[in-house]
Amino acid sequence: MTPRISRLGLLAATLAIVASACSGSATPTPAASVAAPSVAPSVAASPSAAASPSAAASPSAAASGSALKIGVVTDIGTLNDKGYNEYSYKGAVDAATTLGAATPPSIVPKDASEYKADIQQFVDQKFDVIVTVGFNLTNDTVAAAKANPTIHFVGVDQSPICVDPTGAPDATFACKGDAKTLLPNYTSVYFAEDQAGYLAGIVAAYASKANIIGAIGGTTLCASCVRYIQGYELGAKSVKPSIVVKSSYVTHDFSAAAFNDPAGGKVFANTFIKSNKVDVLFQVAGKTGNGVLEAACAANIYGIGVDVDQWVSLGAPANACVITSAEKHVESAVNQAITQIAAGTLAAGDVLFNAVNDGIGASPFHDKASMFGPEVQAALDKALAAMKAGTLVTCPTTGCGVAK
Repeated sequence: MTPRISRLGLLAATLAIVASACSGSATPTPAASVAAPSVAPSVAASPSAAASPSAAASPSAAASGSALKIGVVTDIGTLNDKGYNEYSYKGAVDAATTLGAATPPSIVPKDASEYKADIQQFVDQKFDVIVTVGFNLTNDTVAAAKANPTIHFVGVDQSPICVDPTGAPDATFACKGDAKTLLPNYTSVYFAEDQAGYLAGIVAAYASKANIIGAIGGTTLCASCVRYIQGYELGAKSVKPSIVVKSSYVTHDFSAAAFNDPAGGKVFANTFIKSNKVDVLFQVAGKTGNGVLEAACAANIYGIGVDVDQWVSLGAPANACVITSAEKHVESAVNQAITQIAAGTLAAGDVLFNAVNDGIGASPFHDKASMFGPEVQAALDKALAAMKAGTLVTCPTTGCGVAK
């Protein structure tokens, strides 16, 4: 299991700006929102993923699978954003399809002030499962879970859950309450970013001719961002032990520069590329990172996306140099969580999704497939198998998630 590092510092800073570790990395500028619950546009269901083992089952009994009323409250933006909102919603649809339940309705808040009321709409309509998307909804989700113990709440990337001894959101960040015990109806799914980064590093090493590759993170305070980059370095060195991996962070705080400044990201990346002579660049900086990829393409080097398949989410021509992305399989995680609620086996608290339960991966090569021989996919497959077996180290044994 990946350690959760710098818990209090991350929580205190993150509430100010970031939706999740790097979430929104592929999300376009916020557009019109859905004003009230409604069935979202038809989404093709993917095959249901196998349920992963749970540490402890929630004691709260769910309705039978086909009778479950499932609702999704996304973060601001759009439902079909090719990012966290869309894939979280697809995961709910996948689970409903598998269980024979009604297609889940969704609400897209206009702004953060609507989170609480939007969650409450589903509570008032007596929904059985409410999925909320992204770290920004954490406090409102915690409060709703505490007030409604018979409703199951699934938070996407809302770990680590910080509550006071009564189970309420802890504004002091002392985190003295045990969320698993106090809120047995609330689960936050989180991801092994170092494993996804490791896979991206393998691809980067094979793509690099200069044997100098780079990574840019949004802020040193983002432990998940650091883990992505630490895994990336280890993955690259597993292919080429002598490869040089240069990394840098846009800022050391959670200001808008870290995750919400594409123009600033492009400027930062231009300087980084010129100074370090890298020929592959991994972005772990949200929308700021989209500017990083723009700079990479303009410099005629390769780019690697984050969180979702950015070749798909960015589209042409912005994806022209993207060779892969380090993915969190949000769709699979949400699908599994809801399916486990129906089975009564979903654990409360922070639940890790990694290679073992289809929580992470690397995106396809798409139009860059001709660059890579069969040995590249073989290396990825071998690494993934070792991750599943628990025999591959993908993050430093000390300092995992802590920037140097």
